[in-house]
Amino acid sequence: MICHRLRVIGKERLSLRNYEEELMTITTDLRALNPIKLGLPNICGWEAEIASIVQSTDPVFLPTTNLSLESISAGFACALHMHQPTIPAGANGELISNLQHMFEHPNDGDNHNAGVFAWCYGRMGEFIPDLVAQGCNPRIMLDYSGNLLWGLQQMGREDVLNHLKRITCDAQYQPYVEWLGTMWSHAVVPSTPIPDIKLQIQAWQQYFASLFGVDALKRVKGFSPPEMHLPNHPDTLFQYIKALKECGYRWLMVQEHSVERLDGSQLHHEQKYIPNRLVARNSNGETISITALIKTQGSDTKLVAQMQPYFEAKGLGKQQLGSVSIPPLVTQIADGENGGVMMNEYPRDLVRVYHEIRDRGENHSGTVAMNGTEYLELIEAAGAMPDEYPTIQAVQQHKIWQQVAADQAIPEKVEEVIATLKSSDDRFHMDGASWTDDLSWVKGYENVLEPMNRLSAKFHQKYDSLLSSNPSVTQQADYQEALLCNLLLQTSCFRYWGQGAWTDYARELYRRGEALIES
Repeated sequence: MICHRLRVIGKERLSLRNYEEELMTITTDLRALNPIKLGLPNICGWEAEIASIVQSTDPVFLPTTNLSLESISAGFACALHMHQPTIPAGANGELISNLQHMFEHPNDGDNHNAGVFAWCYGRMGEFIPDLVAQGCNPRIMLDYSGNLLWGLQQMGREDVLNHLKRITCDAQYQPYVEWLGTMWSHAVVPSTPIPDIKLQIQAWQQYFASLFGVDALKRVKGFSPPEMHLPNHPDTLFQYIKALKECGYRWLMVQEHSVERLDGSQLHHEQKYIPNRLVARNSNGETISITALIKTQGSDTKLVAQMQPYFEAKGLGKQQLGSVSIPPLVTQIADGENGGVMMNEYPRDLVRVYHEIRDRGENHSGTVAMNGTEYLELIEAAGAMPDEYPTIQAVQQHKIWQQVAADQAIPEKVEEVIATLKSSDDRFHMDGASWTDDLSWVKGYENVLEPMNRLSAKFHQKYDSLLSSNPSVTQQADYQEALLCNLLLQTSCFRYWGQGAWTDYARELYRRGEALIES
């Protein structure tokens, strides 16, 4: 279904009667959630109900895993990241998936790859069942942006979605597949307005539940940040981790060079392969922490396409963590569809490696595939204590805390120190760190960031006071439309691809969002 409702503000709006009739049909039974609500993706309206589900502390993989720590020397965990932005580029300005735009304009750039991309989005629903049927013991973690999933539904690609539903909802395949949460519209966290971080996280959770069910959502305990971008401003990181924990997440994947030890040094070699405790202290001196699994090395998709984490893990042995000896875990993520290696080499090498493991009789011993939550549940059941994990913080923060004692932290002092460091140290910044140091989602994009922050401020100015007195406002059509524009404008693609058509898309989303909020 293609959304026509945001084509031109003021036209094709649902009548009040139609809205009231549809609202009456919405049930509080989240098992009946529909992915489309009021003609738009179902990204809001059941925040309290979703929160009660995701806070479940029940083990996810422990009851079904076929692995035992005693026989494992090392593990490897691979994740696939998938995303397509939503753009105002339909025939009449409708919001459509960039994937649909690729299909409709096959002669532009690399749009001829649209069919391959679509296949890649669903192919794990073929690969995993095939490998299991062949006697293998595979694992995969999946990270799909919310608006990619919405785009697939808009396009009527039930073939892709059914492949994903098979490995998500069929109990036979649940031990092999882990979904990771993310920001709904692939917003990079450091430059996302702080009040919208939790809205992005919640929107993904509700939409995921509407597609795959609440039982599937209950199993989503790891978080994969877009662009592996970790904020390092003390207040942004604090609010980020706070939002993750409030939304039920137990762990976060972080890029190796985006974090540091508390003394500012790089992580020890062995430290990269075991869980760490990521600590955030805000400018008031409050602290919060979450478990972090470290994504090693760079961004090269060859690392996943050629199953490099398996070969790296083969050279590792068990480590001592507190009183427990645990296997190390090599963790890696790559785009699941982008580039020739993922399109062509990954299917070949994925099968080859799992057949090799099977044929050696090592499905359950030696170097094995594991998923993130499965690994953490296994080592914690064996006695590993999260409080004993090595402590890390966001990169560059040690320079701040060298000058601001925890018991003397106040916002004015922290900002003064940050300003001084920026002026005296050309290597110091508060832009966060991502999978590459070569790109910035901030510098040169004032024409996107300023409207983005302006729209967010307008959104919260209008709705925060209404929500404080009536939480059900999130079920209303006007809130849903305005939230959608607000979240979509924060999509990283409008900055990643440079000035031109993509920044024009951002400008149009801002115009529509502003008109909705002010109408």
